[in-house]
Amino acid sequence: MTKIDIFSGFLGAGKTTLIKKLIREAYAGEKVVLIENEFGEIGIDGGFLQDAGINITEMNSGCICCSLVGDFAKALQKVSAEYNPDRIVIEPSGVGKLSDVIKAVAGANLPDAVLNAFCTVVDAGKCKMYMKNFGEFFNDQVENASCIILSHTDGISEEKLSACVSLLKEHNPSAVVVTASWNLLDGKTVLAAMEQKDSLKAELDRLREEYEEECHHGHHHDDDEDECCHGHHHDHDDDDECCHGHHHDHDDDDECCHGHHHDHDGEDECCHGHHDHDDKDECCHGHHHDHGHGHHHADDVFTSWGLETTHRFTEEELFSALGALGQEEKYGTVLRAKGIVAGEDGWWHFDYVPGEPDVRKGSAAVTGRLCVIGCKLNEAALKELFRA
Repeated sequence: MTKIDIFSGFLGAGKTTLIKKLIREAYAGEKVVLIENEFGEIGIDGGFLQDAGINITEMNSGCICCSLVGDFAKALQKVSAEYNPDRIVIEPSGVGKLSDVIKAVAGANLPDAVLNAFCTVVDAGKCKMYMKNFGEFFNDQVENASCIILSHTDGISEEKLSACVSLLKEHNPSAVVVTASWNLLDGKTVLAAMEQKDSLKAELDRLREEYEEECHHGHHHDDDEDECCHGHHHDHDDDDECCHGHHHDHDDDDECCHGHHHDHDGEDECCHGHHDHDDKDECCHGHHHDHGHGHHHADDVFTSWGLETTHRFTEEELFSALGALGQEEKYGTVLRAKGIVAGEDGWWHFDYVPGEPDVRKGSAAVTGRLCVIGCKLNEAALKELFRA
């Protein structure tokens, strides 16, 4: 199966530099064919590409998405048949519409090929100007991208970077936006963002899976003992204590937290509330479930919230925000939180379980992200807490 990656962007945005980085760091070992359409800009250095084993089909007589649609389809078919590549990289003219390029690729009807990524490279310092002066062409590149990769972010102010991201998100809220300096990112990390394997949704899914895995393997029950809620162990004599120290009396009843299912003769009590049940549990602040047999579905119990941010945090800011997550009446019941965010002189990685914040230096991510999982989360308050 041949993957097709398309890189759009205005002249000087950095498409060529990005492609060279990916060839060195992400496409290594693949049979790659590059199709260039030059329109007043210097193409990738032929010597570099030859050394990297890249074959070039250059089309210099016009815009790929305008006059060369027919020729372009033939070029694609020829490349596919002659080279049988693992990946075709297309760098169209900086003044072309990405939507037309995508249509042209789809219209080539290549066998065993898939449109893999549509990337637009945007100069972060010129985004507002380009959007104002070249609205139709620039906006088309933004609106049809699966991934928007910002260039020239070194030295740009946090306010200007945030304003750029906001403008782009207005036109394409679903695209992954890479805001980190390319010097801090490995090509494989950029490729994962292009393919939407590294996205906010993917991070939220991973956090949920991690929490469910911990709950599944970390909660074992003996005759008179339950272990519940983040691995904290409690002794019981027909009584269970769970969920942040709330104590309850039971007759062969268990109290459990956040969707863990147990067999009971009569009543269950869960998550900060006293409830009467007939073979039913109420869990996590009012979610109601039938407990005759089986397990809860996680979506019925957990809520998750995530945020992408360009804010540059200090270590003190992060510890303060994580420490505040224990205020349930303000933020909801936060079970886990994790993220990677920019700092003034590097990047911070953090993890949180109740009462145990951890903040440390780490490698850059494609953009700042933080994810929270819990019950009845107050998203507006969380946004304010993390300066969104």
